[in-house]
Amino acid sequence: MKNNFIEDFKKRLNDKEIKIAVVGLGYVGLPLALEFAKRGFKVLGLDIDKDRLSHIDRRQSYITDVADEELKAVLSGGRFKAGDDFRLLREIDVVIICVPTPLKRKYHPNISYIKQAVKSISKNIKRQSLIILESTTYPGTTDEVILPLFEKGNLKHNQDFYLCFSPERIDPGNAVYSVNKIPKIVGGISKEATELATLVYKNIIDKVVPVSSARTAEVAKLLENTFRLINIALIDELAIIAHKMHINIWEVIEAASTKPFGFMPFYPGPGVGGHCIPKDPLYLYWKAKHFGVRSRFIKLASDIITYMPEYVVQRLEEALGEKNLKLKGAKILITGVTYKRNIKDLRKSPSIDIIYGLHKKGALVSYFDPLIPYLKINGIDLRSVELRGENLGKFDCVVIAADHTGIDYELILRESKLIFDTRNVYKGRNDKKIVLL
Repeated sequence: MKNNFIEDFKKRLNDKEIKIAVVGLGYVGLPLALEFAKRGFKVLGLDIDKDRLSHIDRRQSYITDVADEELKAVLSGGRFKAGDDFRLLREIDVVIICVPTPLKRKYHPNISYIKQAVKSISKNIKRQSLIILESTTYPGTTDEVILPLFEKGNLKHNQDFYLCFSPERIDPGNAVYSVNKIPKIVGGISKEATELATLVYKNIIDKVVPVSSARTAEVAKLLENTFRLINIALIDELAIIAHKMHINIWEVIEAASTKPFGFMPFYPGPGVGGHCIPKDPLYLYWKAKHFGVRSRFIKLASDIITYMPEYVVQRLEEALGEKNLKLKGAKILITGVTYKRNIKDLRKSPSIDIIYGLHKKGALVSYFDPLIPYLKINGIDLRSVELRGENLGKFDCVVIAADHTGIDYELILRESKLIFDTRNVYKGRNDKKIVLL
């Protein structure tokens, strides 16, 4: 790529003439699209999900981190529009891909959404477009899969298009680190692609970190989430050990956290949800096997966090047994069914697995969650009960599964017969009715 093209690109960026498209308007794509629009760029949002597009048409946000008022303001400004017509990409300079990357089964990646997006983009690409993949994936996806798909259509890299990987780092519900406050890693197929992507993101993000290649950027993202997976699994296992030894794991963590170096606190829980931690490290595990390496750490950590909902059911059965009650026929209230505090998101929520496990044991399960009025998922069909004193007294045990703020935990403590606290919301409370994870 000639220097005059980069200089022209810089000028058009500075003048806000570059047009940007975000493919996939989920919890990563929508905030990203709005951030560019707020900075003065014309932004096109593309998604095949009719429900999302309908919400945008009604100016109603479906993302926790995007308020209705923010969406309305950007739409009213005329710099953001959404639809499903990929032909509109013919006028777009930068295309950012933010589509899901689930698993086919536990240890096998599913990049079909990426492939489909790339095929739709390649048919409508504008000459000298910059394509950036943000979807988390296995090392080599950008240059082994996406690059050939574009070049299959007689497009030449560094001439007709420029390709880069820049991993998303969104933390849903984190009010401190919004999209523009989280440093952005960028790694291109070529140094020119890296330079262009760096220029683009510097318009909305405080710190951009260029790396030597797309593969480096891909592995950096997987390292971040593998680090979390392994440490959460470690503390979950230590919680199981501590319970057997009649030791309060929460007090242990608090004590260890007083060390000013060499320690970072992680906390146990009923399991791990969301789209990142339970899944992303398995992309690295799968790819490593192609190089003859079996990552025992990742496999073991994944097995431990997958086991935690079952462990919660076992502990609940044990706690009821100490009161001469059987789990079969027991009335159980699950408080909080989302995967994370204050987040309206059920993806891989451990609470769902706990409900399944309780149903299998014959328990009578209800739930309360101020964010989820009803649960209709994979055979579960329930509505959130009201959190009132007379209701609480009907249950044999209340399980604190997601510790949303704003819930009246004092009411729960006062009116419940037994509480299984998997989140330490009753930290330091010495009450015989409280059972800690």
